[in-house]
Amino acid sequence: MKRSEINRAVREALEFLDKHRFMLPAWATRTPQEWEKCGDECREIRDNALGWDVTDFGKGRFAEEGLTLFTIRNGNPARDRKPYCEKIMIVREGQRTPIHFHWHKMEDIINRGGGDLCMKIWQADGEERMTDAPCAVSIDGERRTLAAGETFRLHPGQSITFEPYLYHTFWAEGGDCLAGEVSTVNDDAADNRFHEPLGRYPQIDEDQRAEYLLCNEYPLSR
Repeated sequence: MKRSEINRAVREALEFLDKHRFMLPAWATRTPQEWEKCGDECREIRDNALGWDVTDFGKGRFAEEGLTLFTIRNGNPARDRKPYCEKIMIVREGQRTPIHFHWHKMEDIINRGGGDLCMKIWQADGEERMTDAPCAVSIDGERRTLAAGETFRLHPGQSITFEPYLYHTFWAEGGDCLAGEVSTVNDDAADNRFHEPLGRYPQIDEDQRAEYLLCNEYPLSR
């Protein structure tokens, strides 16, 4: 993925968040030069992978398969007692997140505004195989049963709970979607099981200077 694509994705995300009046922490727009001056006071941001995450999942087709998100808060079992995580995601119209599940994380995905958030889900068995079994889920606190691979929509304000071992993929229709995530601790290094072998973070072609750092790019504390 080109650095120019990442820079553009973050700029567009900031505009979209501003349009929906979703405010980020002040450090969200800190430059790489400003990060170089940060000390141990920013350790939680670095150690818990807070901040920008723009990925094409190693496929090189960001417009078709990719995601832009910002981790606002997250725990780290090795360093703190915080058991929760919150993210905000910009899901572009027609842009899919690859099919995956989490071994440990439970998460609520919320449509915070914009277009519809469309999804498909499948239950995984104990050997991590996708099954045709019906999927029991909670949508806005109400239990529903969905067929495996059925397409359903979350309209603005609606939410769904994903439990571990529930394969899912999502995309936006009717406009870009602002999607929230509230979950148990997020561990992108060890808790993503993609249906096809994929990389979580992109290989970056540095075709221009970084305007913002991603959550795995912070310099060590001074």
